[in-house]
Amino acid sequence: MLVKKNQRLRVTVNKKAFIRLTRLENLLNLASMTEIRYSLEDVKALYQRPLLDLVFEAAQVHRENHNSNEMQMCTLLSIKTGGCSEDCGYCSQSIHNEAELEKEILMKTQDVLEQARKAKEAGSTRFCMGAAWPKVLDGRAFDRVCDMVKGVSDMGLESCVTLGMLTEEQAQRLADAGLKAYNHNLDTSREFYDKVVTTRNYDDRLETLANVAKAGISACSGGILGLGEKEGDRVSLLHTLSNLDPQPESVPINMLVPVEGTPMANNERLDIFEWIRCIAVARILMPKSMVRLSAGRLEISKEAQAMAFMAGANAIFTGEKLLTTANPKEDFDYKLLDELGIKPRAPYKDENQMMPKEEKVATGCNRPGGCGCVGEEAEAA
Repeated sequence: MLVKKNQRLRVTVNKKAFIRLTRLENLLNLASMTEIRYSLEDVKALYQRPLLDLVFEAAQVHRENHNSNEMQMCTLLSIKTGGCSEDCGYCSQSIHNEAELEKEILMKTQDVLEQARKAKEAGSTRFCMGAAWPKVLDGRAFDRVCDMVKGVSDMGLESCVTLGMLTEEQAQRLADAGLKAYNHNLDTSREFYDKVVTTRNYDDRLETLANVAKAGISACSGGILGLGEKEGDRVSLLHTLSNLDPQPESVPINMLVPVEGTPMANNERLDIFEWIRCIAVARILMPKSMVRLSAGRLEISKEAQAMAFMAGANAIFTGEKLLTTANPKEDFDYKLLDELGIKPRAPYKDENQMMPKEEKVATGCNRPGGCGCVGEEAEAA
């Protein structure tokens, strides 16, 4: 039943009615509407569908909204490492945990920009910078981060930062510096959240995402699987993400990388099909979002990653490290994409921005930075 309330469209479907939506065009019609909101019961019914049916439908939604043979290539750099006062049970950077990690102060702006330049040469189109801060504090350190954002943006790269909680005014400063996206993961469900971290609450996270939206910055928000959560928690997380207004521009799906010295060091690894199931549901519920494979890929087979791409994942992090955890080498990523016939996605593609000719990403091959060969599709761009 379709209800109009406060000038916003809202879809409410009971469980039996949702299951009856077996025809693919019905799902696609729902996915293409703006301001769609799903009930928790809807998401649960979707999540529990047979996996191959779910992947098939997610693949159809993906092709309706994205080029299925393009991949957004991202690089993540830790610009300030360790010493965080939050007590996240999975994180090696927390002062409450006993992981062996060398603390590092905030990097110099010129060193960060040099890393961004190298990432661009290697084929990345989005450069993300992470600081192990519980929240942003005004001052010289934040001034330097704003300078980093401006420098990265001036290179023609999409800039992204993850700095912890921030105010509306701080979000506006980042927007003024040219920030494209702000990463602030919800991590897990509201119900399970206090089993993961106790030094902040779920509403703190949602408030930061609201501040980001007010500043006109795209939200990058997802979760971590394998924290010890149950299926219901994964359903609840996906429900919350899909009901954000606006929906996240990108949704990172992380697999826990257990780290010695953290409370979750001995967590049992989540079944890989649950990971793929979450990716497929995220794609259907958030059809316009980039669904990004993040931490944990090093332990996932190329066949499973290919299935994740089929289910709608269309962004990956490249480079040998994600903040403090290992990541597949760039050669592995480009070889895999080459085998699958997937090409790098151009930066700012969704914003109709005219990039200088020399900034355009060659689409003729998958080699880092492009090999210079340009297909008909690139020539017409």
